[in-house]
Amino acid sequence: MRYQVGGSLKHDDSTYVFPQADEQLYAWLKAGNFCYVLYYHQTGKSSLLHQTIHRLEKEDYKCVYLDTALLGGKQTTSIQWYKALIVSLFYKLNLTKRVDFQNWWEQQSELDPVQKLHKFIEQVLLKEVKNNRIFIFIDNINSLLSLNFSINDFFIWIYHCYNQQAYNPNLKRLGFALSGVASPSNLVADKHRTPFKIGQAIELNDFQLHEE
Repeated sequence: MRYQVGGSLKHDDSTYVFPQADEQLYAWLKAGNFCYVLYYHQTGKSSLLHQTIHRLEKEDYKCVYLDTALLGGKQTTSIQWYKALIVSLFYKLNLTKRVDFQNWWEQQSELDPVQKLHKFIEQVLLKEVKNNRIFIFIDNINSLLSLNFSINDFFIWIYHCYNQQAYNPNLKRLGFALSGVASPSNLVADKHRTPFKIGQAIELNDFQLHEE
């Protein structure tokens, strides 16, 4: 058996081991839970996300994979970062023929960045992508620690999406899975409104012989 160190494996790679984490992430996301995989470098986090995306897409769920390392760095402003996030969702979900993005963006000029994100999710994404559940996979979240603005509001927004499901059932169609090399305490300053306190941590244990 070939063993690969580093890099993501394709969903059909014969060397991929299906550990317990696969079943946990897949089942917990379908059950409506916020999930996160916070572990060391080169432990299979990205491969786990891609495998889960493949399984969900086979069941006709909509999935979006985002690498936060590509959304911006130290010189990126909060407005630029949130716009990059929204644009990524816009194109990955093929909304170009349904919505004039530039016109929509200009109409939100008075809102702060996280308010624009929330309005986009509620009034564009969930409205235009009908009937399907939508799972957003956010990888390399440790790159958020290098931004020159606080990302606290982003995590509070994710918490809000889950907390408001009882009042807005449409938000139940939305799910998140986060992955990276960080700890919840590093990522979120607000300990009372953090999605990590309501989420499911996925453990990446060494594979067992029966998983070969």
